[in-house]
Amino acid sequence: MSVIRMGDGVYAAMHWSARLFALCRLRFYTCHGMASRTFLAFDIGAESGRAIAGAFDGDTLRLTEVHRFPNKPVRVGSHLYWNALALWDEVQVGLRKAAAQCEALAGVGVDTWGVDFALLDARDELIGNPHHYRDARTNGMLEEACARVGRERIFESTGIQFMQINTLYQLFAMARAGAPALEIARTFLMMPDLLHFWLAGVKACEFSNATTTQCYDPRAGDWARDLLTSLGVPTHFLPAVIAPGTDLGLLSSALIHALDANGLDETHVIAPATHDTGSAVAGVPASTERYAYISSGTWSLLGAVVSRPVITPQALQFNFTNEGGLGGTFRLLKNIMGLWLVQECRRKWASPAGDLIPYSDLFAMAEAAPPFGALVDPDDGTFLRPDDMPTAIAEYCRRTGQAVPDGRGAMVRCILESLALKYRYTLDQLQALLGHRVEVIHIVGGGAQNALLCQFTADACGLPVVAGPVEATAIGNLLVQMVTRGELASLDDARQVIRRSFPLVAYAPRETARWDDAYARFEVMLRRARSGAI
Repeated sequence: MSVIRMGDGVYAAMHWSARLFALCRLRFYTCHGMASRTFLAFDIGAESGRAIAGAFDGDTLRLTEVHRFPNKPVRVGSHLYWNALALWDEVQVGLRKAAAQCEALAGVGVDTWGVDFALLDARDELIGNPHHYRDARTNGMLEEACARVGRERIFESTGIQFMQINTLYQLFAMARAGAPALEIARTFLMMPDLLHFWLAGVKACEFSNATTTQCYDPRAGDWARDLLTSLGVPTHFLPAVIAPGTDLGLLSSALIHALDANGLDETHVIAPATHDTGSAVAGVPASTERYAYISSGTWSLLGAVVSRPVITPQALQFNFTNEGGLGGTFRLLKNIMGLWLVQECRRKWASPAGDLIPYSDLFAMAEAAPPFGALVDPDDGTFLRPDDMPTAIAEYCRRTGQAVPDGRGAMVRCILESLALKYRYTLDQLQALLGHRVEVIHIVGGGAQNALLCQFTADACGLPVVAGPVEATAIGNLLVQMVTRGELASLDDARQVIRRSFPLVAYAPRETARWDDAYARFEVMLRRARSGAI
């Protein structure tokens, strides 16, 4: 695998001899029915993580979940942290289980959420606990950073959507507070990079996750050092940026010895697109170029794949982002709050014993509730980290002159209809930036299982929706590993494998006139919010 650096960034390209080898291997598997080697993907989200093994028989990819674990943040005093050591322990458990269930592992790779990071000292030891992106230390930091250097300069230097959770504002908050960790630190690593370092001993930041920081210049192909310096953020600890698909070498011998498991001696650690959305987009089974995707989970990420970053005044106005993808591409997208609102309502509605209402029950109640009651903007700041989400939604409705949803089903329906309308609003902006109409929307990730939201999306946007695969992130992770190791020749081949291997569900738009009326109400509400009228 060769790594190529160009003005637009970095990307990995397979050498033609390796591509030919992969094509021959694929032909051999198809003719002889032999099974491919097994690869392991760790897909760690904001709520939970999974270790998923993937084996390819020359025609289809077969997945096996070998380990599932919670990812629970920890509050200490006024701050919220990730439990990095607990995650590392779960990764080791997953490796042991995979080694026991699979004959041998050819590769392992980790993807996680974006923006959060760890700092290492001169002895490569962790400095403190990595903060959670919902920690309150970034309150007001976006506004202060923009006041100091200008919103236009930040976007021109990074091409990234403005969100107070971004790494840039976390680092700025630390610099402004005089955090000693910034002086002690010798290495900065995003969360999946930290786990890869503990797996293979290589310190580097992978491209797709590095771009989420709002600290990386995609046109220069390097960290935005001048911008960081202007904000008082040190840059001495920023490591090299590597391409997705980089082979980081074998699992460390010390780790293999500690795991005391067989079948790991020849396991390569391969950096996939380590940002989970980057891997999810790699798992989109698109068959046309003019498609949009929604990676649907705690967050909804709606966008399209472009060949170069779109850093224009209009993109800044729409607050779109340009995150790194595979093969030197970029993901032109926008973050939408997503199913976080439902998750937090469900948490608040838990029984005194902590029992949670099944999602299937909540969505059935929503389907039975009356349509087009109250609407909310899922991205309103009051929904970022409220103590009580149902109360926050009720207060938003009162503030905007709407009746509060009557009951849990109505509340969930309000959220789902509002999400679908926000998808349409964002899709209109995306199409303006692309300069062409989108033909189909692909929904991947956990939200692809939500038939009601998928149908609402088709209805609101007036476009066909293809839902699935649910495990797109793990699948994309695995397929990048397989291309790197020569099991597949290209990402195009990988997408054909996805279409053959996993069920997809199509939704046609219906009742579009009623949704047009609801969208007109929704647009008025957003305009009033922008003007400060609500």
